[in-house]
Amino acid sequence: MLFIKRGYLLLLTGTLIGFLCFSVISLLYSGIRQPQKISGMPSRIEIDFLYTSEKQGWIKEVTPKFERWFKQRFGIEIHVNQIVTGSHDTVNRILDGSTRPTVWSPASSIWIPYLNAKWRNITGSNYDIAVEWTPIVLSPLVLAGWKSISEHYQVKGFIDLYRLIQKGVDFKYGHPDPQLSNGGIMTVILEFAEAAGKRPEDLTIEDLKNKTVIQIVKAIESKAVYYGKSTGFFGAYAAENGPNEINFFGIYESVVLENSLKALKKWNDSIVAIYPEMGTLMADHPFVILNGSWVTSWQRFAAGQYLFFLLLLENQELAEKHGFRPAISSVPLDEEIFNQLNGVKYEIDVPILKAPKGEVMEAIFKAWIRVRNIGL
Repeated sequence: MLFIKRGYLLLLTGTLIGFLCFSVISLLYSGIRQPQKISGMPSRIEIDFLYTSEKQGWIKEVTPKFERWFKQRFGIEIHVNQIVTGSHDTVNRILDGSTRPTVWSPASSIWIPYLNAKWRNITGSNYDIAVEWTPIVLSPLVLAGWKSISEHYQVKGFIDLYRLIQKGVDFKYGHPDPQLSNGGIMTVILEFAEAAGKRPEDLTIEDLKNKTVIQIVKAIESKAVYYGKSTGFFGAYAAENGPNEINFFGIYESVVLENSLKALKKWNDSIVAIYPEMGTLMADHPFVILNGSWVTSWQRFAAGQYLFFLLLLENQELAEKHGFRPAISSVPLDEEIFNQLNGVKYEIDVPILKAPKGEVMEAIFKAWIRVRNIGL
């Protein structure tokens, strides 16, 4: 399961402190390549954190607290350079070398095997760049819509959008670009799965070539009016521009929570999360300390402490205020946040599905070219 047991935190903190005392930080994570030689304790450490926009509000709030905490605990100045973009773009930046982060956090762990395969192929390396990871927050992918139109047409999933089209109902649709954003590819995966009548993990390359499946997904995509760069940015776009600009869109539950009441105040209509009745995918936001030659031992240690800090009870509870479900199973879910007045449900009452196989995901990127609205 995605949830982390509290015992893991005790083990992590003991391990990290022990490695600091004995200066063998290079062994913090098993299976990683041999890092640079350890030198004396630095007076300052900088780490680059490449992550996705939907958790930017939480990260920006908690990081200054971490920097103060780290200084008080170890007597070392620490600065976290934050680089924010979409999930697919984070992969591209690592592969082309334009960004060399200490820590990488895409919106979902489905990108990890994808990055590793591309890394080995492009660089010719015989090791993975992302070896171990830990989820830091959770958020399911939802079909969001304005409350008025969602209730009027009783939309319960992506396939219902196709049924509306068949009935001649006009609407405006959108989602982030799957070639840039995790939310985008998760949305398109669910479109194909519902069109094929299968779970994502059961999709085959043949399904992506099926004429009926292609027809259904292409019809849904024909209603698209916007493909955003990132899921977090997309939610803000919808709330800012209103129901006349867009009616339904694929985003995370967390993005609904951040924008639902803002939309209500501006448009007198709220954004609500529709949990696809056939099931959805979970964005688990993995925290990955990269296995790169540019990552020093002290940076690796500081990143490990950053992970520990993000998983502390108070910071997991703070993440809830930004719309995320906690990654720690013992952290209670706040009923004042996760409720229908805020556009979401307290309990997720649909199946949590598994991602498609790697080769199928690669094929979905290719199929996307065939089904997308070419006018955008």
